[in-house]
Amino acid sequence: MKEKEKNILHLLLFFAMIGWGASWVNAKVLSHYINAYDMIFFRFFITAVAMVPIILYFKESFKIDFKSFLVALVASFVFIAYMRYYFIGTKYGTAALGGAFVTTLVPILTYLFLAVLKEKKLKRKDYGALALGALGVLTMLNFWSFNLKEILVVQNLYFLLASMLWPVFTIISSKAKYISPLVYSFWLYIITITLDSIFFVDFKTIKYQNFDFYFWINLLSLSIISSVYSNTIYFIGIKKLGAGNVSTFIFLVPFSAIILSAIFLHEHISISILIGTFMTLWAIKILNNIKIKKFK
Repeated sequence: MKEKEKNILHLLLFFAMIGWGASWVNAKVLSHYINAYDMIFFRFFITAVAMVPIILYFKESFKIDFKSFLVALVASFVFIAYMRYYFIGTKYGTAALGGAFVTTLVPILTYLFLAVLKEKKLKRKDYGALALGALGVLTMLNFWSFNLKEILVVQNLYFLLASMLWPVFTIISSKAKYISPLVYSFWLYIITITLDSIFFVDFKTIKYQNFDFYFWINLLSLSIISSVYSNTIYFIGIKKLGAGNVSTFIFLVPFSAIILSAIFLHEHISISILIGTFMTLWAIKILNNIKIKKFK
């Protein structure tokens, strides 16, 4: 791959990570208009439609084998539960804490779950990294204030549940080995909105008249930028640059969520969130052997 093409892809990946970070701000705004299940339907309906031309562009087949379909079906239930807790936590908490807490805790918990399932073997350095990650999470929650009323607020529980559900979703989805990630994601979204509309969404109670300019801007940003654009560029980056190089860009997600929350939502960013985020990101670096110098 030519150097110019690499630089362009690096720039696209940078904006993709910003898009993932912005999703927490978008969700916070949308929480004033619709509930979690309505958001799931609208977001992934638009996402699925927007993915059609992308799949056609890459000349992928829309066919899905039976095993991958079953995997996507099971994963969809977990996905809906994750999206519910992610959305409610952001509604009652802050987008900054959610963006920092969940995006940094998920890789650590995924690594830990895989170790429990004996799909990864913990090394000596990993124990120290997991301990550092745990300290980082406690710091983000301001545990060291020893104020239980502040620590045990409901939004922190929602963020914790979301962080625990995403590794389960990831591990389930990893079983779909014989299908393109783009096509799998497309069918995952189709199954998700189908289940969501059948069991959870009451279209009669949705207040469509309240859907103003800010609603549509945030919904389209959440669907097109955060879901379609960011996911597509991430998959292309892994294919062109390798997972090792692309993984370094993940470090931008929590900080973009924090910065954008401060700019657009005027949220107060505590020093504990910043320090905790640095600690957990460093733990992720150690666990995944990420080399920052390689990105430079």
